[in-house]
Amino acid sequence: MAAAALRSWRRGLSRVISRGGLAPLSSARLEGGGGGGGPISAGCVPPGVRHKSTVQFATRPDLPKLAYRRVKGKSPGVVFLPGYGSSMNGQKAEALEEFCKSLGHAYLRFDYTGHGASEGVFAEGTIGTWKKDVLFVLDELVEGPQIMVGSSIGGWLMLLAAIARPEKTAALVGISTAADHLVTAFNALPLETRKEYEEKGVWTVPTKHSEEGEYHFSMEFLREAENHRVLQSPIPVTCPIRLLHGLKDEDVPWHISMQVAERVLSGDVDVVLRRHGQHRMAEKDDIKLLVYTIDDLIDKLTTLV
Repeated sequence: MAAAALRSWRRGLSRVISRGGLAPLSSARLEGGGGGGGPISAGCVPPGVRHKSTVQFATRPDLPKLAYRRVKGKSPGVVFLPGYGSSMNGQKAEALEEFCKSLGHAYLRFDYTGHGASEGVFAEGTIGTWKKDVLFVLDELVEGPQIMVGSSIGGWLMLLAAIARPEKTAALVGISTAADHLVTAFNALPLETRKEYEEKGVWTVPTKHSEEGEYHFSMEFLREAENHRVLQSPIPVTCPIRLLHGLKDEDVPWHISMQVAERVLSGDVDVVLRRHGQHRMAEKDDIKLLVYTIDDLIDKLTTLV
């Protein structure tokens, strides 16, 4: 059983700033772009900010091409795993690229199958599909162990990837980690309600993160997701793990991060709960905390080498 330490993180970001880690991340950039997960408009980019990495496409036999952006640099590298329906162009993903560039560390962000610029049909995607995407990235697009940063469902996928590729996993950072959440949330519905959705073949969930105002999950999607649950037994992940979650998250309960912390085998686990944090954790202070967390892990891993 892992020991979960709750930290206040009152030390601030003085050490990161002194190293130049947040220099490119002006207030205009961190607060721009509206609702947390969408791309930041060009008008929000302050003068002097480095150009973004170029979109590339990875070809896979008999599978859709994956779109990705990569920055070469030192190890450990950082890989960002976005949330359900999100892309690699969100605020957190772009902020991390700038931060990694400032430290000279490698960084990769990508779109899952059916997401963003990647090929594939979004509605046909499954947890298993996107897990394969992550494993391909670890196997073919990066070198050496990585710090995986997973947002929401990306937090679930990073755990699955860490179990499957322990040798490619240096550390994990979960943001509003949604491990098993879709399955457990559906199973928690009243029996009659579940039967109604099963008869329709689709579970409709209201959301403010979609233009339609709702997500649609087929019964096939949920049944497939059952095969990837991680919270029913000890999670065989032993690397350092940091879990960031907002107490005001209306989409994924913060206690899921606590459950992950209790079940992983790692002895180095911190859970940081932000009092006013919401699901996307994309406010200026949220991103500062994320950057600080990764900077701290890089220092720790570099010291251990």
